[in-house]
Formats: sequence, C-alpha cells, structure tokens
Amino acid sequence: MKLNPELSRKPTSNNARKNCFRAIDEFILIVQDPEIRPLVEQDSKSLQQLLPEIPFWIKNPDYDRLDWMNKFIEYMWPYLDKAICKMAKKIAEPIIAEQIPKYKIDSVDFQALTLGCLPPTFQGMKVYNTEEKELIMELSLKWAANPNILVAAKAFGLKATVQVVDLQVFASPRITLKPLVPSFPCFANIYVSLMEKPHVDFGVKLLGADAMSIPGVYRIVQELIKTQVANMYLWPKRLEVQIMDPAKAMKKPVGILNVKVVRAIKLKKKDLLGASDPYVKLKLTDDKLPSKKTTVKHKNLNPEWNEEFTFVIKDPETQVLEFTVYDWEQVGSHDKMGLNQIPLKDLTPEEPKIMTLDLLKNLKPDDIQNEKSRGQIVIEANYKPFKDNEVPSNVEDSDAIQKAPEGTPEGGGLLVITIHEAQDLEGKYHTNPSVRLLFRGEERKTKVVKKNRDPRWDEEFQFTLAEPPTNDRVHMEVVSHSRGMGLLHPKETLGYVDIYLSDVVSNKRINERYHLIDSKNGRIQIEMQWRTAS
Repeated sequence: MKLNPELSRKPTSNNARKNCFRAIDEFILIVQDPEIRPLVEQDSKSLQQLLPEIPFWIKNPDYDRLDWMNKFIEYMWPYLDKAICKMAKKIAEPIIAEQIPKYKIDSVDFQALTLGCLPPTFQGMKVYNTEEKELIMELSLKWAANPNILVAAKAFGLKATVQVVDLQVFASPRITLKPLVPSFPCFANIYVSLMEKPHVDFGVKLLGADAMSIPGVYRIVQELIKTQVANMYLWPKRLEVQIMDPAKAMKKPVGILNVKVVRAIKLKKKDLLGASDPYVKLKLTDDKLPSKKTTVKHKNLNPEWNEEFTFVIKDPETQVLEFTVYDWEQVGSHDKMGLNQIPLKDLTPEEPKIMTLDLLKNLKPDDIQNEKSRGQIVIEANYKPFKDNEVPSNVEDSDAIQKAPEGTPEGGGLLVITIHEAQDLEGKYHTNPSVRLLFRGEERKTKVVKKNRDPRWDEEFQFTLAEPPTNDRVHMEVVSHSRGMGLLHPKETLGYVDIYLSDVVSNKRINERYHLIDSKNGRIQIEMQWRTAS
C-alpha cells in the first residue's frame, strides 16, 4: 500500500493541501475495506513481514497452544505479581545491603515495585519425551509489561530516584523438571535455560528524563543485558532451583520408632499460683506430620503420662527425635519449659532404651543458659527396622490423622485448630495483628505480631468434645491492637471468617486459605483436624 507522496512533504499551496487530504481519504478507504488474501497467495516478502506476528504453534507443528495457561495466568496475575515482587525484593535486599558499602552509598530502597497489570503470554510449548526420569518443556514467551519499579539511592547527602518503565521481553526458555520422584510435587529440581539470546527492552527515567533516549545508551544496554544473560543462562548453561533433596525424596520407610513419654521430674513453676500445666510435643526431623502431643497435666510439676507414639523412619542415620515441654495456657501462647533431642543413630535396633534427659533452654552446646536446672524428662524409645524391605500394612502413613489421646469421651473426639499465617492485612490506623478464636462460647487468642501485614503464628488450639461438631462453626477474627497509648483507636478489626465444621468431621483434616470478610485483600490459612479414638 502506497500513499500519495505529498503526505511526506509539508503542504505549501492549496493544490498541495487538496492532494494531501485526497491521500488521507484514500488511506481511510483502504483501512475500512482491506484486501484479504490467503497466505498461499502472498509473496515471500509479505510472508516475512507477517511471520513475527504469527503464533508459534502455527509456525511450528511441534508446539502446542497454551490458551488455557494464558487465561490462568491472566486470572492469577494480581496475586503472582505480588508474590514475584515479594520474592525478588527478598532476594535483592541482602545483595544490595552487602554491595552498597563498597561504593560509599548510604542506602538503596524500593519505593515502588510492581510488574503492572499486563501478564506475560505464552505463544506455544513443546514437550520432549526422553528415556530419563525428567520432563522437558520449551516455551515461547512474549511480555509487554507496564511495571513501576522505583528505586531511591542516597549518597553524600543527595538522593537520586531511578524508575524502570515499559518493559518488553521476548524469550524462549527451556524448563526441565528432574528427577521425577514419588513424593509431591513429584520432581526434585527445576532447571531453566534460554535457547537463544532474549530481547529485553525497557525505559529508565532519571530525574524525570528517559535515560534510554540518550544516543548510544540504548544499544549499549541492550548488548550488555544480552551478553550477561547469555553468559549465565544460555543453553547448555542453566539456573538450578532445588525443590527437595532427591535422595531423601526417593527413600522408603525402613522401620518404625515406638516412643513412650513416661514422666517429667522437678519442672519449674510457671503460673502465678506456683504450679504449671505441662504437656510434651514430639517431632521427627524430615517428617511432614505435625508434632505429636501428650495430654495436659494440670497443676503438676512431676507429671506422669505413660503415653505411647509411633513414627515412621526413613533414615535412622540422620533423623532425630525432638521433644519440647510446654506450659499450657488457656489464653495466649504456651510457655516453653525446656527441650532436648535423641539422635536415632544412638539407638540399638530391637533394644528398648529408657533415658532420663535434662531439659535445656536450647540445643546450643556452649550456651551457659543450659547449665540452669529446668527439670528432667523420662523417655523410652525402641527402633524396629523392617525385615526384607517389606513395609507392614498397619504402618502409619505420613498424611494419616493422629488418634485422640486416652480419656477422650466415647463417641466424641479432639478438635485441633492450627492458625498458620495471614497475608495482605491492612489496618486503617495500625497493623499489629493477632487472631481471636470463638468456639462454643470459649475464646482463644494468638500472640500479637507487631507491624506486619503478613504475620505467621503457627499456634495450635485443642477442644475436647463429647460429640462430633457437625453443626457447629468457628469464628476467626483478626484484630490489630495499638502499641502506643492508642486512646482514640486502641483496637480495630482487620477481617473475619466463619468456618463450618461439617467438612472437618467428614474429611478428618482440612488445610485451606480463606478470604477475610470486611478486608480488601486479606487471607488467613487455617488447618483443622478431627481426631477420634478409633
């Protein structure tokens, strides 16, 4: 399509102006009524011009369409944006803090960090079939983003602000998941390589002006990025991200450990009335199960439990049994009274061993605080290896639900509620969150986390019930408390959620993330278990 040559010159007469307007009219008519021809009728030059715009799955039949993935990323992008930026900031800040003293810079801070509202799109994906335990994928990525990355640097009393905008990335990454293992997420490592040098384009605003518009700077930056990225990640070089230890992921159970918590001796007073309410938590390292717990012995400094627990062992040479004694509190967090551990390699197979161990402040061998007496605990342990590599059918699975302790009412059970964490909390006046739990008129509270929009509590609450709570619900309210005088706004609600317990009773365990009501973006992760004696 050719336009009137008069369009390229400034009109200098009435005839020239008429020719210019006539050419514009011709152009409008061409756009309104375009000429459409099949690709087979196009000449080679026209095809070359169209080639970059044709989706990769059309140009190469080995590549599959990824419309479903693009739609998924489009819906998930607001959350992926926050997660990616949070991870990038977490990685970058320690590196910046380490480097800035070398250049005599006072500070470098992210004033804004968002990737914008435009997600990347994948033009196609090819999957390779190999004889190895691996999955290889090659993708065609195009991303024209509108990020807002604002970095402020202070040095010698001056402040400079740099803004990165208008990001454009074209790349062909190869993603390899290997080795494939029989433990979720079913692969141990992620390897990422680039099959060709990527195209990266962006704008850099310094003092309000685009630094990339300076003659020669754009080409230098482009070549520098391509060279540095190629040196690091151009195939066969690759970025490796370890998800799990493949050796441990492939290991199968080799035995069981029977543990009996017998008693504790001369525990220290924690309550104001001169007593304590002790219980014991037991945890096996490299085990995905939550900690196992004894019952609470109220107002007793020499409690006797005689309670037995079973653990599945995968590596007796490295695994350790950890146990901690807590003082139970009806409201607030439970106080730690002492801890210790038993390496499994110290146990002789098939020989029960009774041990009386001192309770320590921590597991640091040279800490003088461990010299203070905190009482003792008596543990009986017996490691039984499997014979002929056969796992008995009655061995507890790693995802199995623990049984309710002795003394649980017949027909009833133990409701265990674990409040893990929350994200994107936002208070109008302050954000010092804690969780208030209401169940059957009883109130429990977590600890307060100061000045944190993404707090983590990992606190557990237990309710012994005479019947299953099929028709009950739990009310969870996230509350922020003022840390100062706070006379005007001492407390405010950051959101709440009501959880019905019928699913917990039928499924035995649920672990979900809930959106908080009356909160803009707040979410809370709650795990609940219904344990019975059967």
